[in-house]
Amino acid sequence: MNKQDLIREIAEDTGMTASACEKFLNALTARVQTAVKNGEEVAIHGFGKFAPAARAARVGRNPQNGEPVNIPARVDLTFKAGKQVKDFLNA
Repeated sequence: MNKQDLIREIAEDTGMTASACEKFLNALTARVQTAVKNGEEVAIHGFGKFAPAARAARVGRNPQNGEPVNIPARVDLTFKAGKQVKDFLNA
């Protein structure tokens, strides 16, 4: 399912227009990104939690020639599914 499929299905489920659903989805993703970039967690009760995860700098290996490569530190986005989602998926 891609973004347009998701928007279309939300519009069908809620009776909202597709453009209103797209605005909502864009606003939601922007707010989650901003919060995580600022080091905050975003918890949606019953769905899950988005959180930043710091990855330290490290030395890796180039798989083609085996030479060491410096990999810089970065921040990743993690998602942990909530209990209701896990129960739904495993029912």
